[in-house]
Amino acid sequence: MELKLNRPICFFDLETTGIDVGKDRIVEISVFKVYPNGNKESKTWLVNPTIPIPAHTTAVHGIDDAKVANEPTFKELAPHVYNMIKDADLAGFNSDRFDIPLLAEEMLRAGVDFDMKNRVSVDIQTIFHKKEERTLSAAYKFYCNEKLENAHSAAADTMATYEILKAQLDRYDDLENDIKSLSEYTTRKKTVDFAGFIILNNEDKEIFSFGKHKGALVEEVLEKEPGYFSWLQNADFPLYTKKVLTGIKLRKLNTK
Repeated sequence: MELKLNRPICFFDLETTGIDVGKDRIVEISVFKVYPNGNKESKTWLVNPTIPIPAHTTAVHGIDDAKVANEPTFKELAPHVYNMIKDADLAGFNSDRFDIPLLAEEMLRAGVDFDMKNRVSVDIQTIFHKKEERTLSAAYKFYCNEKLENAHSAAADTMATYEILKAQLDRYDDLENDIKSLSEYTTRKKTVDFAGFIILNNEDKEIFSFGKHKGALVEEVLEKEPGYFSWLQNADFPLYTKKVLTGIKLRKLNTK
């Protein structure tokens, strides 16, 4: 089953130096873009992360320091990646919890004002886990009856993710072939920032999900305790979380 699209969607996958969204870096990114008219394009970039790639990570994806030594940094590639995804929704495998948050950090670090305000995301892993509870390779075998060759290469994983979603739509009659509907189905919780430090309550108002102000309205905390905002900005929180907090603070100031 082909996807019914109102706008382009980019399936993407990252290979990285590790799994810490705030500290680790991209070493490879692959984007597979599908247009509403059926046209497709793909790009894969190796990336110099500017930090050492741990041996245990190289053992997973096969990318070591020597392989990326002469490749561009993400700051150099950011405009090209952004131009490819700027008009599109996003999709990936475990993308809501890892790939999108880490991509956002890299974009902001490169000076690109990336956010998800005018787009939705579909996490194919969530559909898989809700239906079958397995891994990407097992998902590819289960849905497509194919062995995933070159697993943990960004390009192979990206294409497999695209094929799996189409097969899921064929298999599950209750899945609507609509990107917004799939996004809602794969959203685990209402997070405002990607890391989940700020979430929405039952009234769709921003609250903290951690620390001494857990459950408290962000606007009220920032107004009553301005020092807390300064602490958050200087602490080791993701750049996107700090961006969201700044936006909430400015919004409150503009309503006074």
